[in-house]
Amino acid sequence: MPELRILGVDPGSLRCGYGVIGIHGTALEVLDYGVLQLGDSSVALGERLRCLFEGLRRILRQHSPAEAAVESTFYARDAQALAKLAAARGVVLLALALSRIPVAEYAPRQVKQAVTGRGGASKQQVQYMVRTVLGIAETPAFFDATDALAVALCHAFRRGQPMQRSRSWEEFLREHPERIWTPPGTP
Repeated sequence: MPELRILGVDPGSLRCGYGVIGIHGTALEVLDYGVLQLGDSSVALGERLRCLFEGLRRILRQHSPAEAAVESTFYARDAQALAKLAAARGVVLLALALSRIPVAEYAPRQVKQAVTGRGGASKQQVQYMVRTVLGIAETPAFFDATDALAVALCHAFRRGQPMQRSRSWEEFLREHPERIWTPPGTP
């Protein structure tokens, strides 16, 4: 049984990716992942949001995560798409709040930085790192849930760390001398 379960969510108004990971000390394991298919654009937005809420509540009951991480909104093709995405994010946040689960929100760039080491990483690089870190076989379900698993991993990596970043590399090294490795015999 994991010491801690984290739910990652990649909200959407047509499809919502989710991933649940467990933490055992310093080890991570994937517990579940997938996509909630909410219907196509011919289905009324209210009905799709109801399906999203019910699907998330089922996942929350099944896995009882202690914490959750949600990808924040960063881009939309137009105002209409942004409004629908914001509505889906609202439903996700409401479902988590009703379950009293603390939520962290991460921008896509933060997620990429945490998972790959590069904020500008490609989707393929993120998929590769998620698959490698969690030992997941490539399947269509995995590709659909990659972003949600990446958000959960980002949160696992950043747990307990302050969100403030060092202003420069030199400052980071001054603040974290324990991270500097000097080869033996080097003055």
